[in-house]
Amino acid sequence: MTVILCVAGTAWLRSGFANGVGEAIAQPVPFSHKHHVGELGIDCRYCHNGVETSASAGLPATEVCMTCHSQLYTNAAMLAPVRKSLVSGKPLHWQRVNSVPDFVFFNHSIHVAKGVACETCHGEVDEMPLMEKAHSLSMEWCLGCHRDLEPNLRPPQDVFLLHWKPPDDIEDIRRKLVGVLGIHPETMTDCYVCHR
Repeated sequence: MTVILCVAGTAWLRSGFANGVGEAIAQPVPFSHKHHVGELGIDCRYCHNGVETSASAGLPATEVCMTCHSQLYTNAAMLAPVRKSLVSGKPLHWQRVNSVPDFVFFNHSIHVAKGVACETCHGEVDEMPLMEKAHSLSMEWCLGCHRDLEPNLRPPQDVFLLHWKPPDDIEDIRRKLVGVLGIHPETMTDCYVCHR
């Protein structure tokens, strides 16, 4: 019986029910990546301006939203929290959809610089009416990539492209990227890489 409970518990912990995969989280504004990214073509870096330079990708400041919404949909009821934030000077409190525990060191900029695309971890956000977690981001999931990193690499100039189609010689390109970008596969699963 104990074995069955352990197996069932482990299966539940790895399921989407436990880790929130596929569930949209309520936000102060029902921001649609499908509309803004998929239909309008807004680049990830416009709202997440720290993604290339810091550990955190960053969440958009009210002023970023108001760049467009001071001109478009200025009286839309769903944007009332954005207008209130601008007037009060208090930032919107976006709810983080993708996160790792505090004891895990994760740096967006190093992943971007080494050729890991946004959609590798965040999924095809241009098809998400409301942002949802695409992958568990569990230790097991991350280690899978760190153990076999080449399938997740692309030229760094292509990391922000959604639905990227690799060229026919991608295996050769990926092998070269490991050397050119200074990636050290032999240390990618060392504990200190993520636990500092």
